[in-house]
Amino acid sequence: MGRLHMPPLDYDGHKLEQEADLQSPRCRNCDIVREVAFCADLAHDEVKRLAAVRCHAALPASFTVFREGDPVDHVYSISNGAVKLYKLLPDGRRQIIGFLFSGDMFGLGVDGGYCYTAETITPTQLCRFTNRKLDMLMDEIPRIERRMFSMAVKDLVAAQEQMLLLGRKTAREKVATFLVKLASRASRTGDPIPAQVALPMSRADIADYLGLTIETVSRTFTQLRRDAIIDLPASGHAVLNDWGALKELAEGA
Repeated sequence: MGRLHMPPLDYDGHKLEQEADLQSPRCRNCDIVREVAFCADLAHDEVKRLAAVRCHAALPASFTVFREGDPVDHVYSISNGAVKLYKLLPDGRRQIIGFLFSGDMFGLGVDGGYCYTAETITPTQLCRFTNRKLDMLMDEIPRIERRMFSMAVKDLVAAQEQMLLLGRKTAREKVATFLVKLASRASRTGDPIPAQVALPMSRADIADYLGLTIETVSRTFTQLRRDAIIDLPASGHAVLNDWGALKELAEGA
């Protein structure tokens, strides 16, 4: 889906090409994800100073936050919702490089521009930080710089895991790994592995993330359900019937 073409809004001297609900700084959704969010480990007064340079945006599903090659002006943190990151080949083929959810951060880039396109999967609420103001704040609050470095390292580890996923695993192992990664996110806040995981993305999205065809993804889900490892009672969710078997399959055991 392309951008929603609306008259650009002027916010703090920058052109904002988004149909967004720009609201005063607040952290109403972050209590749920505070332990893993961008502002984790910050003291109360530091969170207030960070909020002072933040813009809140409520975006609809299938909304392009930015495109690959756009100037790197902002960094984003997801307070609620889901975002997919992808790159396009010249012939139009797409490789999804990540799915992000509440607490995740994106938009780190180089001077030449963003290295991927970011698009919302569901209605999503974002915190948007201007790079210029964030750089000034990092000089005053070193913990913010350390947090951003930690998140950059996390992105690097995720890229290495993705290379292994695409290059060495079978279709069953890929789908199992995908489900295990979604379920394991819950443990970031100390919660137990959930009995089911949300699948807000389409089968086409999953296929473009795993390097498979849509037919192979659907067939593999059906095989896992037939083997009683998972169940698919409704679109948008997967029930994890046998966590041990799913994890072993993801690890190639």
